[in-house]
Amino acid sequence: MSAPIRVFLLDDHEIVRRGLADLLGAEPDIEVVGESASAQEAIRRIPALSPDVAVLDGRLPDGSGIDVCREVRSRFPEIQALILTSYDDEDALFAAIMAGAAGYVLKQIRGTDLVDGIRRVAAGQSLLDPGITAKVLERVRTGTTVDPRLADLSPREREVLEFVTEGLTNRQIAQKMQLAEKTVKNYVSALLGKLGLERRVQAAVFATEVHQAHPHGPL
Repeated sequence: MSAPIRVFLLDDHEIVRRGLADLLGAEPDIEVVGESASAQEAIRRIPALSPDVAVLDGRLPDGSGIDVCREVRSRFPEIQALILTSYDDEDALFAAIMAGAAGYVLKQIRGTDLVDGIRRVAAGQSLLDPGITAKVLERVRTGTTVDPRLADLSPREREVLEFVTEGLTNRQIAQKMQLAEKTVKNYVSALLGKLGLERRVQAAVFATEVHQAHPHGPL
């Protein structure tokens, strides 16, 4: 009998992790070897546990499963990643593919289908629709790609980032966007958190680098 498929679970909701662990634990050929509620903890623990498949939540308080996928697979390409998310988002799907994910599935998926998907991913197969993958490759070929780190930003947050890059203050941005200054401050805090940055000057530098790398792509 072959060794069981080793699976790591990342989700910030304990009840989701417990449900997944119960679902997978009932399968004789699958073993849950670890779990985490945060992106940073997962990045630390996954290499040590060496799972065959990491099932990663799309959005987390301190990052995203896509960030974890990119970080882990850049160093350990033998570990397969499956993004499990509540959001049907084309930019996030694009970022997941660029990060090396073998699958991007919605949390509405049936349990039996998820188990089957984990088996397929562990066997080296892809759960990504060939048509979607082709569309992503076309975006890369035509140079209209966006930086994967931008995938989690909302259109409003991207607009605020553009103004930050221009050196505008929160008050000036609020006037241009016809928003309350406090609202703009919240947008700035949110986008800094999603980009893993601490100061707005870092965000300005980051956005400038994105423009230089992808001059024809949207921010």
